Amino acid sequence: MRLISFGVLGLVALCVIGCKGFSDRGDAALVGVFRYPIVTAPTSLDPGIVQDGDTLDLIQQIYEGLLTWSPDNEPVGAIAESWDISEDGLRYVFHLKKGVMFHSGREVKAEDVKWSFERNADPSLASPTFEAYLSDIVGVSERSNGQADEIEGVQVIDDYTIEIRLRQPTPYFLGKLIYLVSAVLDKDFAPRGEEMKEVSQMVGTGPYKIVQHERKQMVVLEAFQDYHGGAPKLKKIERMVIGDPMTRLNKYKNGELDMVMLARQDIDGLKGTEWESHLKTFARPAIWYIGLNQERFEPFEDRRVRQAFAMAIDKERIVNEILGGHNDIANCIVPPGVPGHRPDAPALKFDPVRARQLLAEAGYPGGRGFPEMTLTFREGRPDIRGAATTVAENLGTHLNITVHMQTMEWRAYLEKYNSHDQVFFHMRWAADYLDPQNFLSHMLATFGPENKIGYNNPEFDRLCKLADTTMDMETRIPLYQEAEDILLADAVWIPLYFQRDAELHRPGLTGLRESLFGHLPHTTTEMKR
Repeated sequence: MRLISFGVLGLVALCVIGCKGFSDRGDAALVGVFRYPIVTAPTSLDPGIVQDGDTLDLIQQIYEGLLTWSPDNEPVGAIAESWDISEDGLRYVFHLKKGVMFHSGREVKAEDVKWSFERNADPSLASPTFEAYLSDIVGVSERSNGQADEIEGVQVIDDYTIEIRLRQPTPYFLGKLIYLVSAVLDKDFAPRGEEMKEVSQMVGTGPYKIVQHERKQMVVLEAFQDYHGGAPKLKKIERMVIGDPMTRLNKYKNGELDMVMLARQDIDGLKGTEWESHLKTFARPAIWYIGLNQERFEPFEDRRVRQAFAMAIDKERIVNEILGGHNDIANCIVPPGVPGHRPDAPALKFDPVRARQLLAEAGYPGGRGFPEMTLTFREGRPDIRGAATTVAENLGTHLNITVHMQTMEWRAYLEKYNSHDQVFFHMRWAADYLDPQNFLSHMLATFGPENKIGYNNPEFDRLCKLADTTMDMETRIPLYQEAEDILLADAVWIPLYFQRDAELHRPGLTGLRESLFGHLPHTTTEMKR
């Protein structure tokens, strides 16, 4: 789940003080060092716990699972060198590479894969992601619920062979298996039954080892010379925690950073400057939306209220004025890059007159009697604040509804989201694998692990269940599109915009491997000065 991060002035000040001297080194000291910020402090050091994109981007350098993504967005071997799939799609046999070493120097065996799965499924760990991504495996739910001591469907055949059995055909299973909750951990260091919090516990097989973690300040990684894919070309990666976008930009301009993600308001200011040639943009399969929790706010149980909200929000203004035209308006839920995306899907259009009529039909003429409400969003992101402010203003102007604004620290926000207590919220969902199931069934079916808003539509569920277990993609896509039409008409989410990242890359930065999911682990990245 790539939910994405926070930053406050105090945090930025702490980083500026704590990281003093970080850039006061000569060029010789910086040879082979790649410096780029993380916009929020890591939410967890534990791949069994992590669920936000910023932290996943960090720890993908440290940990791997059986598979990983290729630059053309296909599952390829990481710890596994090959695999076999039974004709019925229920049995996967993975053949491990020999000589894959943990950072500790111990060779990875199939037993380590099984141990890692069962450790992350341990109910005492309370992973928010393991069952969500791997409940297709026989026995995962029983292990996660404390009804079994092992996962029945994960069996060691020999030192280099492991079998995984599924409850039902799952055409997107390989993509789900790449999510880092499946990372293989060194059982000699990773604690069982509790979240890992110390650098000494973070022992993976990835191209980099973590050597320093100063909370809310900096994370330092060093190349793992015995990496099974060959030693990385970089010596070190340094990730300063910098929540303020202007601070990030200024540090880049001052030569203190080699790559930086930009806030939307900074992009236009680079035009015609020396920095414009450094600008890179990337479309991502991710949607930003407004969530309406029917479990926690009674008015949202009424379809007409949700539709009124959707028709009162001016997405075109948000995208073209607030975000500077750098994103695409979302008229559907499945984003570009994911099979089944439709730019002309029948989303509800901006229509304040009809919105007021619907609200009146629901019993709130002119907004009278509608409870005051609060829109929550993550702190430290000016883009998000701008979009959220416009949503609140639109509802006040067009529906006469009072909307208060509340920012939240990112981990606290996620905890509230996971407990179904986010009521009216601005959120992102990014693809974990390129399949419409990841945005429809996974997010909004009654059996979907990410349905945190109480949506329940039997016809939507029926279509999703059928599409989820059909192996032929040409048959699946129309089913998902019919299901998506139901969501759009029900105004379960209010889709706002699809993500497009903008970054500055310093000349001399080469070898980055890209995919739709973002930058892949830095196995070939070089920073020449």
